Amino acid sequence: MRKLKNSELDRLDVEGFKKAEKIPLIIVLDNIRSLNNIGSVFRTADAFLVEKIYLCGITATPPHKDIHKTALGATESVEWEYVEDTLTLVEQLKKEEVITVAIEQAENAIMLNDFKTDPGKKYALIFGNEVKGVKQNVVSSSDNVVEIPQFGTKHSLNISVSAGVVVWDFFSKLKL
Repeated sequence: MRKLKNSELDRLDVEGFKKAEKIPLIIVLDNIRSLNNIGSVFRTADAFLVEKIYLCGITATPPHKDIHKTALGATESVEWEYVEDTLTLVEQLKKEEVITVAIEQAENAIMLNDFKTDPGKKYALIFGNEVKGVKQNVVSSSDNVVEIPQFGTKHSLNISVSAGVVVWDFFSKLKL
């Protein structure tokens, strides 16, 4: 087997990405402090045709060199918006009939592999701060809470890894 060159991958350009049909998925970043994590989430959103990213609270916004370092240009392709208060955003999305899903370890959380999607619905995945997670008032207001099953000794995954796992899962359930 021969590794493919980037020129052989037949990827969209930025204009093609903007015109492409997106999956009915929004990402909400709730007070993410690491610029590298933010950039990585942009890159994941680009890879799976995510509709939009909302950056909330202390989450930094492009342009920033440390976001760009990991986003590798995805801040130019993926639509994004800054909203100061995550709870206000979640309440607005719910009014728009978007199903809000906090990604968190909580009582009665649904394991990711058990979560069923409805292809006719739009979802907003809410990822929280690297230390404190999704704010409690946001978890309480969300339509669902989903947990990534873990079997080792650690209590959590890095936020950018969590986003990759969950976005891929939702992409496979909604698109494939």
